[in-house]
Amino acid sequence: MNIRGSICALVTPFAADGALDLDAFARLLEQQIGGGTQAVVVAGSTGEAHMLEHDEYDCLLAFAVKQVAGRIPVIAGTGEAGTAKTVAVTRRAQALGADAALVVAPYYVRPTQEGLRRHYLEVAEHGGLPLLLYNVPTRTGCDLLPETVAVLREHPRIVGIKEARSEPERIRALAELARPDFVYLSGDDASAAAAMLAGAAGTISVVANLVPAPSRALCDTAGSGDQAATERHRQALLPLIQALDCAPNPIAVKAGLPLLQLGSAAPRLPLVELEHGPARARIREALAALASLAHAA
Repeated sequence: MNIRGSICALVTPFAADGALDLDAFARLLEQQIGGGTQAVVVAGSTGEAHMLEHDEYDCLLAFAVKQVAGRIPVIAGTGEAGTAKTVAVTRRAQALGADAALVVAPYYVRPTQEGLRRHYLEVAEHGGLPLLLYNVPTRTGCDLLPETVAVLREHPRIVGIKEARSEPERIRALAELARPDFVYLSGDDASAAAAMLAGAAGTISVVANLVPAPSRALCDTAGSGDQAATERHRQALLPLIQALDCAPNPIAVKAGLPLLQLGSAAPRLPLVELEHGPARARIREALAALASLAHAA
């Protein structure tokens, strides 16, 4: 299993009646693979995991595993606020055929670093899957510090981290922890290029839902160390990344789905659909500009 490069944090499409739209999900998965995406995350925060019922989670993950059919790794979002619940969801993901688990730091409860250490070690020992740590303090209320990550990476089943903090000092600290058996992945589209040029092995991206091929191109050039080409790809993607920053994720990225025949724009409550207006127009214009660039190339 090679978890690196351009990885998409998939949205979960819903039908008009609010049910899972598996036809749209199949189109989304095929678009990702056709565009060069190197792994997908199913039922993460972008996938509205906490709005899914127990059976919906199982259905979505099993469907993804079957549709992908081993072509790229399928990573399941399994993080919960409690350790026992996280272990249980990770075991379910293993039984459903996931290749790895993305485990967000426990949200709302604000554990200490010792609590985080013990939490992740329990999940690694008993969850049955290789783990990617996931640090996103703006959503969880706690920060998984690099010194704690340095301890956790010694566990053979903890294989990497998705780090959403974008400060240069955090990027440098995580890059220093990367090694062949522990990958550092950016979790922030806006700073992904800088992170990869500094040593991150790839990015788990939201914008890749809409533009997998440009996202892959960015990862390839950054991974090769070509700073000039990386900057060109970053500048091309930047208007769309900025347009998607108009509302909490995944509201804005889902507004782009109908433009690409990839499903409805509707999330589930308490998230609400992006209003028609300037924000939607910016997303449409940014997608059109990227399509024009691709056509010209």
